[in-house]
Amino acid sequence: MVTFVGPITVGSIIEPGCVPSFDLAASGYVEEEFFASGVASSYELLQHGMAPSGGSDGRWAARAGATAPFCTRLVVRRPTDAGGFSGTVLVEWLNQSSGFDADPDWAYLHEEILRAGHAYAGVSAQALGIMGGQSILGFPGPFPGLRAAGPERYGALEHPGDKFAFDIFGQVGRSLQGTAVGTAPVLGGLAPERVLAAGESQSAFFLNSFINAVQPLSGVFDGFFVHSRGAGAAPLTGEGLDPEVEYSPGVRIRDDTAVPVMVVEAEGDIVGRLQFWLARQADSDRYRLWEIAGTAHADAYLLGDAAALIGCDWPVNSGPHRFVAQAALHALDAWVRDGTPPPRADRIVLASTDPPAISRDAHGIALGGVRTPAVDVPVAVHSGEAPSGAAGLGFLVGATTPLAPEVLRRLYGDKAGYLGAFTASLDKAIAAGFLLPAQRPQLLADAEAAKFSP
Repeated sequence: MVTFVGPITVGSIIEPGCVPSFDLAASGYVEEEFFASGVASSYELLQHGMAPSGGSDGRWAARAGATAPFCTRLVVRRPTDAGGFSGTVLVEWLNQSSGFDADPDWAYLHEEILRAGHAYAGVSAQALGIMGGQSILGFPGPFPGLRAAGPERYGALEHPGDKFAFDIFGQVGRSLQGTAVGTAPVLGGLAPERVLAAGESQSAFFLNSFINAVQPLSGVFDGFFVHSRGAGAAPLTGEGLDPEVEYSPGVRIRDDTAVPVMVVEAEGDIVGRLQFWLARQADSDRYRLWEIAGTAHADAYLLGDAAALIGCDWPVNSGPHRFVAQAALHALDAWVRDGTPPPRADRIVLASTDPPAISRDAHGIALGGVRTPAVDVPVAVHSGEAPSGAAGLGFLVGATTPLAPEVLRRLYGDKAGYLGAFTASLDKAIAAGFLLPAQRPQLLADAEAAKFSP
């Protein structure tokens, strides 16, 4: 059983890394930090089911192994008024690819979280964010971790290693379903009805393994939001992600899961380094996959000015990633809440699998996938692929290339023609469930602001 302590007030909070700005108070929210301690189990893999086409079918068998004490932190953002609470708690496995805790799913999804009245908890499930070490993205380090960076506040934290991360995350999730008597009021008296797990990129690899191996044993979560994973899954041994092993030949999510799983992939995740196409599987009554045309793994909204810090000297992707991801969260919540399944989406079309390549139209825009006005009524080519020759982390950020004025005139005639086509495409995407009605004013304003030479 997890014991919570807090809200923590000593020293200063070290926020999870997040570039997009947000105003919790204006939305009737409060942020508090808690410590969670207990004894976690590791897990041993007994069976790694194989799919007929190669790779794993996700039907893993595992058992609990060695145990170790832990003390980690969670950052809670919740409505201050219980009357505004939706009943849903979203628990994010904080991403540590950069060498420190980051909350990319909060960044992408917070507009919908705040709009819907969900509660949110970001969990430092892995050791790197607490104990420090090297970034898996190759950033200069080592990074100190919370304990060394803020000893006054975080000196009591302790993490026994990533093979215990799965149970740490699961125990926190279970405790949030109804905080035990005698522990801190983590949700401020809110009464959760659903607890959903979320993770993006590196965290999604770990969630994939959690679903396949741990969820069948624990039944902790009511649904999963798996965001921008690659083809593989994190090993239960806690040894980290090895691209040569974990991205190939493809690890699917088990098809007998008892709870809904929503998988959201950017166009940039499908081929290239992440190779998600190897892990594609059919939709079912418990599984949905949305592949978003015109989007990158990490885009201009998520990175902001930080794109230049990782060596990107070109316009990175500014496609509709966050808008579709928020619609996917909305759909997952309804699926868990009342059994209404999300719409099915076409897969992004591959021109070849050897080498893997995406089919594109005459402008260079991906074919298939979730369609939005950004790709069906374009003023720019939003690609999940970086410009040719881009080095380093360019494979994560894609590119945006404006269409030439003469191309825009040929496509739409004038700005009014463009706005009419954009509005029709927008309303079609909203009706299909891939965008939300609440997003319509912002997307129309973005279209109005688009450059369109006479």
